[in-house]
Amino acid sequence: MALFWDCLMALLAAFGLVCIAWPPILWEKIEYYHRAKHKRNEGKTMELNEALNKLDALQKKSYAYGAGLSALYLDGDTVAPSDTEEGRSLAVSVLAGEWHERFTSPETGELLDFLAAHKEELDQVRRRQVEELKRDYDKDRRIPAEEYMEFQRLTSEANAVWKRAKAGNDFALFLPYLEKIVAFNRKFAGYYDPDKAPYDALLDEYERGTSMAFYDPFFAALRERIVPLIRAVGEKEQPDDSFLRRRYPVEAQRKFSDYLMEVMGLDRRHVGIGETEHPFTDSFNNKDVRITTHYYENDVASSMYSVIHEGGHAKYDLGVADELQYTRLAGGVSMGLHESQSRFYENLIGRSLPFIRAIFPRMREFFPEQLADVTPEMFWRAVNKAQPSLIRTEADELTYPLHVMVRYEIEKRLIDGTLEAKDVPETWNRLYKEYLGVDVPDDTHGCLQDSHWAGGSLGYFPTYALGSAYGAQMLKNMEHDIDVWGPVGRGDLSQVTAWLKEKVHRFGGLLEPADVVKNACGTFDPTIYTDYLTRKYSELYHL
Repeated sequence: MALFWDCLMALLAAFGLVCIAWPPILWEKIEYYHRAKHKRNEGKTMELNEALNKLDALQKKSYAYGAGLSALYLDGDTVAPSDTEEGRSLAVSVLAGEWHERFTSPETGELLDFLAAHKEELDQVRRRQVEELKRDYDKDRRIPAEEYMEFQRLTSEANAVWKRAKAGNDFALFLPYLEKIVAFNRKFAGYYDPDKAPYDALLDEYERGTSMAFYDPFFAALRERIVPLIRAVGEKEQPDDSFLRRRYPVEAQRKFSDYLMEVMGLDRRHVGIGETEHPFTDSFNNKDVRITTHYYENDVASSMYSVIHEGGHAKYDLGVADELQYTRLAGGVSMGLHESQSRFYENLIGRSLPFIRAIFPRMREFFPEQLADVTPEMFWRAVNKAQPSLIRTEADELTYPLHVMVRYEIEKRLIDGTLEAKDVPETWNRLYKEYLGVDVPDDTHGCLQDSHWAGGSLGYFPTYALGSAYGAQMLKNMEHDIDVWGPVGRGDLSQVTAWLKEKVHRFGGLLEPADVVKNACGTFDPTIYTDYLTRKYSELYHL
């Protein structure tokens, strides 16, 4: 009956037939129609509002579970005693399992389906929340709860075992965990997207829209330009960097880290710093971010650039809009974009001559004896020395992509089954010799150097090279829009951060990764990255 009156009123309105002289009974029918329609609309509004309240509650619960798991990870990787992973791993497994069960329940599916059906009535933020949660739900519900819990427990234990294996140069200790983690990743890839090659499904998890078909030509283009440049640089006299390996007391380095965070504009009321084996950043929200570093007494640059790198991650998370906090859209949208920010601050800003000149007077105050005979220009050349090396996190900008390529090639083969986990050390060492021309002395300085595989993250490594390329293109656009180097030369990074916040940070997950890249980079072009490296190292080495 309601449909009849809807049609009648539409027809009358279309022909201008609304007339005050109609019979009273018709007016009664019309009034009844309006009351019924208002009641129906009111019911729909109440139902939609109730669903949105449930959506908010779901996202807050997701945040709470995630914060608990992050706190356990942060504790385990920084201050927890060395032999305490058993109980912590159990707690991680139970919490992760409970959230998986809650999130993949039929009630959650019904809620998301209802909201997706009413997406035209939602604003941009709500619509995007529903889209992303629906994507997560459809993927996660394919993963059996017991497998999800087992994987969480496995990676929690594996991280602790990896630390001991690295410290003792004992790959055999870590091998059983790596074998299980690879097997889980193969299986989960099928859950994520059964229509894709397994490694493609994993790559897409870290940078949506990427695949081997994207990365293979990307790395080939980098190799084509970078390898000849490395050879040309290798024929030149290398700068003296021996002063970087003088004794720099850890306590003085800690104070220097505090200063670097101040220069970066990292408010210590909202950003903490801890110490760990492999530096990382853990973000709870845009008012609570933790970065970590590792101090070596005979390598001041290691912690210095870890702090700047992790500080770049922190700047991204701190810059996400307040309205997105405690929702699916909080934090960075992809690892490629996250790494673009960390490596932007670390290399494009942190290893630039204007930045070094700005901070060097204060650096000398922290290390007066160690830097007494060193000039800013000497320090700049030393921290940009391009020479094939063993450790990815300490590699120069020029050789860095080759470190990433080694990991990319190994991951591809681990996931497609053409490489067994037990053969990783031999393959790693061979590729390091082939790509970088260096001999790997042991597994501690080889395949055990990174924590990513222990954490279950296969498919992450390529985003480091991609992020570097994004960053170079962002810098080019930034230089077109603002005066970058004048303020940086005065130790003022506020304008750099403001540009990045406007173009990247504030969006969080509101846009697709490709749209954020377009907003900051325009049409992505990796040759801008190789052009940047060519200019920089031609100047440094007088090519």
